[in-house]
Parts: sequence; structure tokens; C-alpha cells
Amino acid sequence: MYETIGVLAHVDAGKTTFSEQLLYHTEAIRKRGRVDHQDAFLDSHDIEKSRGITVFADQAVFRFNGTEYTLIDTPGHVDFSPEMERAIGVMDAAIVIVSAADGVEGHTETVWSLLQKHEVPAFLFLNKTDRESADVAAVLREIRRTLSDDVCLLDDGLSPELVEWIAERDEELLESYLDDDYDEKRWLEVMKKMVRERRIFPAVSGSALQDTGVTDFLKWLDLLTGAEWNEDAPFAARVYKIQHDEGGRRLTFLKVLSGRLSVRDEVSLHGKTEKITEIRKYSGRKFAAQNTARAGELIAVTGLSDVRAGEQIGTSGDRTGFGLIPALSAAVRFDPVISPKDMLEHFMMLDAEDPSLSVIWDPHAREIRIHVMGTIQLDVLKDVVKERFGADISFGEPAILYKETIRSGVNGYGHFEPLRHYSEVHLGLEPAARGAGISFESKCHPNDLAPGYQNLVGQTLTEKPHRGLLTGSPLTDLDITLLTGRAHNEHTSGGDFREASLRALRQGLEKADNVLLEPVYDVKVKIPAELMGRILSDLQQANGRFDPPETEDGLALITGRVPVATFMDYPARFASFTNGKGSLSLRPGGYEECHNSENVIEAIGYDKDADPDYSSSSIFCAKGKGYAVPWDEAESAMHLLK
Repeated sequence: MYETIGVLAHVDAGKTTFSEQLLYHTEAIRKRGRVDHQDAFLDSHDIEKSRGITVFADQAVFRFNGTEYTLIDTPGHVDFSPEMERAIGVMDAAIVIVSAADGVEGHTETVWSLLQKHEVPAFLFLNKTDRESADVAAVLREIRRTLSDDVCLLDDGLSPELVEWIAERDEELLESYLDDDYDEKRWLEVMKKMVRERRIFPAVSGSALQDTGVTDFLKWLDLLTGAEWNEDAPFAARVYKIQHDEGGRRLTFLKVLSGRLSVRDEVSLHGKTEKITEIRKYSGRKFAAQNTARAGELIAVTGLSDVRAGEQIGTSGDRTGFGLIPALSAAVRFDPVISPKDMLEHFMMLDAEDPSLSVIWDPHAREIRIHVMGTIQLDVLKDVVKERFGADISFGEPAILYKETIRSGVNGYGHFEPLRHYSEVHLGLEPAARGAGISFESKCHPNDLAPGYQNLVGQTLTEKPHRGLLTGSPLTDLDITLLTGRAHNEHTSGGDFREASLRALRQGLEKADNVLLEPVYDVKVKIPAELMGRILSDLQQANGRFDPPETEDGLALITGRVPVATFMDYPARFASFTNGKGSLSLRPGGYEECHNSENVIEAIGYDKDADPDYSSSSIFCAKGKGYAVPWDEAESAMHLLK
């Protein structure tokens, strides 16, 4: 039996130390390492050792009570959250570490919401109970208030109080409880089902550093987990991550969801078939080769060249959507003696491993640009490029990644008819919920436009981001509907509908009330009550907003939202004036309407009429020649409106 479990936490909660204890007690390692001693089994990369933080999601294999567990130790720093989220997509269960001294922190809440999004069962380990400031009861109350009321502490086993608590959450058990019919084995089976369905979340307290509570936790984990796998079903797998080994070979890490996969099997994806040349089972930096992988296993394969993290193989399942989106963009600076083409190849390799980088070559500025979560990620990328490619790089000043949408609905019209070409497209554009992205549907009758052409319109509008009119930033939160269209029996080709679709989109935006969006942080601050006024003032000056503060035991808890642009440098100031007596958590909070749109639009200076990739005008034909009609006159010239 196979089980993939992940360990997640806010930075410094003791996640890697806990993982080392699990591996030691299951005899997967002979010696327990520590992050501060730079000898942790899972933080084995030189960059992780030098910085004392987990940067890469690494895995280790251990066996306990007949089950083979693959443990994934994930990054805890917010800058490496996309790596953590990709790992969540292949977990059968998650272990969330919460410090009993510090309580629920901002990144803990991010982790919890992602587990909920991906429907992953969760256990909690309340760590650092050896600290003088630890308060298990208080932290448990905070967890139930901020994460879930369905968390149960198992330190005292199935006590009468816990049995009653569990019975209240399951009709079958409640009936048995009222009939005084208690059978522990049966109750554990039902609890196991409740954990799998995320109806309860078991917790154990202890100290990973002092090695207390860890073995008790492991026993409960083993009792209350157990994924069911079908080896007889057709092969299906989810891509977990992409890496390159020391020889430069591309490794595709897969979670086998059903069936089996063997060396020399052929896999079809994106219209082409590739052959599996090797199967590896990694534990730390070492691996063992094997001929076959079974349902439930987490493996790495060679031979696949065109898959990305989150994609599914051997099934029609959609690509897993990732919610953590970088808010900053930076240009790569490097020595002029290095060919831009060579440097771009290096970064495209890194982009395959971390798709959130969104590496592009900007032909206008003639520079490589990447997307990042924060400045610490930039520092780590410098080290990675130096170590792997031997190149010294730096980055330009990080810029905010803005987006654009519209405030109300509008129709857009596009026509493309140079000589021997013909297409016309009518679109309905509606604003969507914040964070929804771009959606497309067709309400066009097949008699008006063939389904094949309708699909071309949809592909054109969704295959890549499109620029808005205000700053040239990507469009988002938009529902696009194909209302109708027209082709010509002889003169229409597929490319004509690309032209007409983009012109219709752009013409609609010209008429719309366009809105500039900026990324924001969800802020959580814990500080001595006497500093509360300073924090509230800083939030107001940064154009943020906050909820009414809560105070308890001389501490103030402040939550709010604030623009990334005005607050991304605030942690250094916070540390300075609090002298380490407070905690500040900033986590990605999506996008909101920009607080200073006019200033940003002026500073960026995007000229919508000079964009070589887009035009708002339509092309019509008369007397054997094509001619342009401006966007504000195009609607009256459309053939389908006459």
C-alpha cells in the first residue's frame, strides 16, 4: 500500500525538524539532522543549507506498519509558495505544523485554504510545546476559530469526551453512542472515513526538537489514513514537478493515480506519443531504478519532454489550477558577453521546473523578464543560476504585475476582409468575479458559423493572456461570449478568425469602462497593544484597510488588506521598530481595483494605438482593395448588423 503525505507550515514552525524525526523513527535515516546544523536529510541543497530555509519540495520514502509512505517536505516561506502548492496536488494527506508558542500565522492560513481547495485530508501537529510561551489550549482555540471547528486533539487517546465529540459529527456513531455500543475498531474505521472526507482533523501536540509526541502522531497517522488504489484500471497519473538531474536529463515526477506504468511504455499527450525510458524512486538526493510503478506511487520518469506541472496523463482530467500567482516582475541582467539566447535557454529550463516564473523574452525592451513572489526568491535565483549554469546575474528593480478588466458589459465587433480573406466576429464581454480569470462560451448557432470556426475563436481568446488598453497589462476576470459570426465559402481561412476575434475584443474594450487592478496582501499583525496605533497609522498611509483590532493578554491582533506596491518593503521597517516583539504576516490576497490608477497609467505610458500585436479597427474590402475602419465607426459597417 502506498501513501503520499506532505508536511506544511509557516516558516520556522519546525517542519523540517519534524520530518527528520519521522524518518529517524521509521529507520529511513540513521541520524537526525537539523536545519541550523546544516545536516537535514531533506534540506540537502547547498542553497538551503546556507540560507537555513526550505526552498525546494523534496521527498523521502519510509515504511511503517506495512505501508510505504512518500513524505514531501515543502517550503514554508511565502516566496516559494507555488512550489508548495504544486506538491499539495499529489498529497493523499497533509500534516500541518503549528507552533504552540506562536499560534496560527498568516502562511498557516494560506496552507489551510489550499488544502481545502485541493480537498486534501489534514492532520495537525502542535509543535514546540517545550517553549516557555507555549499554550496548547490557547492555540487549539485559535485553530478552531481561524481554521476549522472540526479539529480534535488526540493526546489523551479516545477519551469519553473525544468519543462524544466525534459522535456528534456522524449519525452512525451517534446512534451507537446513544445505545452505549462502543467498539474501538469500528470507531477507528469510521474516523478514518471522516478524515478522508475532511469532516474531522486530528491533532497531536509535542516537540519535534525534543522528540516528544512524534511517535504518537505517527501511530495516529497510520491508523487514520489509507488511500485505495486500483491497479487494474487504465494508467493515469498527475505531473507533480519537473526537474533536471546532474546530467541535464529532464525528470518528470508523477503521482500514479491508477493502473501501472512500465519502462518502454508509450504515453500520449498533446497529440504526440513518447516512450518512458527510465523509472526512478527518489528518497532525498538518491534514487533507485525500477521497471514498474503501481497506483499510489510517486516516481520520476525520463522520456517525457512536453508536460507541465499539474497536467494529467492517461485521462481526460483538466490541468490542476494553481491559485498562488506572483505579484512582481523583474528583468534579468547579465554580462553582455553571454548570449541572450543562451541565457533564455537557461531560464526556460527553470521555467519548466517552476511554471510560476512565466519567463518571457520582451522583444521591445530586448530583455528576459520573470514573475516572482518576492525579493528573497530573486536572491535564491541568483544562487541557482550561478550553481547550475556558472553565470553571474542580477535583476532590475521588481515591478508590480498589474492586470486589467472591465466594470460593465459591452459588445465588441471585429471584421477582417482584405482581398481573398473574410471573417466577422461579434462578442459579448461581461465582467467576472475577482480572480475568475478569462472564460469563453459560444451562443452562436452552427447555421451561422461552423463549430470549427467557433472553436478557433475560443482558442484565440483563451490560449494566451491578452493586453488591456490602460497599461497593456493582462486582461482578467472577463466572461467572453461568441454571439455570432460569419465566414465565406471560398475566401475564409483559420487565421482570418484570429484577426477578427482580436479586433472584436479590442473594439469592445475601446467602448468599455476599463479598470486597472493591482495585487494586494492579506495582512496579519500580532504586536504589543501599545504599538497598535503605529500599525494602524502605517496601514492607512499605505492605502490599506483593516478590521477592528482584537486585544488579548496585552497583545493586539490586526488583520487587513493592503496594496503590494505600498507595503512590500514594510517587513524591514516593522522588524526595526518592534525590536522582534511582534509578528507580521503578508500573504497573497489576489487583486483589487488599483488605488492610484492615474499615476500608474501615466508612469507606464502604454500607447494602445501603437501596439503591433493588436488593432481596434476592422478591415473591409471595396473595389478589390482592403481598407481600415476605425473602432468607433466599425460597428455600423458590420455585415451581420445590416
